[in-house]
Amino acid sequence: MDKMLDNSWFVKVVALLLAFLLYSSVPTSDSDGKKLKEKYVPGDETTETIKDVPVSAYYDTKNLIVTGIPETVDLTVAGPKSHVQNAKTLKNFEVYVDLTGAEIGTKTVKLKVRDLSDKLQASISPASVTISIQERITREFSVEAEYNTSLVKDGFGASPPKVRPDKVKITGARDVIDSITYVKATVDIKEPLVETTTRNAKIKVFDRELNKLDVIVEPDSVEVTIPVRSVTKQVPIQLIQKGSLPDGLALESIDMDTKQAVITAEEDVLVAVKAVRAEVDLSKIKETETVSVPVLIPNGVITVSPELVKVTVKVRKKEEEKNISSIPVNIRGLSPDQTAEFKDPASGSATLLVYGSSDKIRTLGPADFRIFVELSGLEEGEHDVDIQVDGPKDVSWRMPKSTATIKITNDTDA
Repeated sequence: MDKMLDNSWFVKVVALLLAFLLYSSVPTSDSDGKKLKEKYVPGDETTETIKDVPVSAYYDTKNLIVTGIPETVDLTVAGPKSHVQNAKTLKNFEVYVDLTGAEIGTKTVKLKVRDLSDKLQASISPASVTISIQERITREFSVEAEYNTSLVKDGFGASPPKVRPDKVKITGARDVIDSITYVKATVDIKEPLVETTTRNAKIKVFDRELNKLDVIVEPDSVEVTIPVRSVTKQVPIQLIQKGSLPDGLALESIDMDTKQAVITAEEDVLVAVKAVRAEVDLSKIKETETVSVPVLIPNGVITVSPELVKVTVKVRKKEEEKNISSIPVNIRGLSPDQTAEFKDPASGSATLLVYGSSDKIRTLGPADFRIFVELSGLEEGEHDVDIQVDGPKDVSWRMPKSTATIKITNDTDA
């Protein structure tokens, strides 16, 4: 016997037999023959909140659109620590809402969780949500491209953008589709535009108040080409007078600070355009002044530089004319021993054509003017001398003849 105990293999076989006997002696059922259940001993429980758990929705996605379902929820689980940690780590469960067979309308539904260990208790936040189920429809819309037009460099012109494809299919709830007002492809460009540029642009859909709409767009981006060309030409600016000056004013002069403009247009338009215009409304001019007026361009011209020109309008009060006759011509500078006789005008009087504002010349007469000839230093004989006039400063005048013929005689010769 001692020899057998010294044999290691004998000892190993005996130990294996004893272990088998102990296992088979443990009862697996109660006295009624029912299988015994595992017993859980409290003391290792915990509670954890799993944040941002995705929510699955099951419904007829071909014909319906459902809104109001949150993308994620928070799930609080409580139970054995090992099971809680396993659920938190593996997230091998699903939070969902089952809308199979649901009808169109608004309703409140509960969120559910499945594939979670039956040893865990779970609560969802929020536990229920109000959803809207609507008919799913698809319509075709034209795409409008837009970009920052101020980036087109001076001296270059841009034609309307070309969009490819120019129409897209938009899918969504009927009321959302009915509210679509703008379908835009905004091109993100930051550098100056000096040549034709093509970019891909994402489609954005808006309602009348420019609220972005949550819809499905196919395709969701388009190719936008902005044609840019260097097309300029220098042309004269024609100044056009409109209307008439107010009563009592006369136009003295009108002038622009700039006589030329540079226009941008397509080549065929550039060939046809010979000039641009700037119009001044004289009926609005009350006094001499400088006004800024826009440069007017014909159809087809994209830009013009300058866009405004300064026009200086000089005016004066409108003048009337009046003949004042029989004004005596006085003699000055005659020596005491000399006598002067008018040969022309023989009457020794002159006529003036006076002009000025009507209120100034209306009351003027011969007494308001002093007409004379200066004879100082002249000797005996006939002389042609200038007729000189003194009169009011705020009027002008002229004479039909500005010289007189005078015969001077020395009295000592008599």
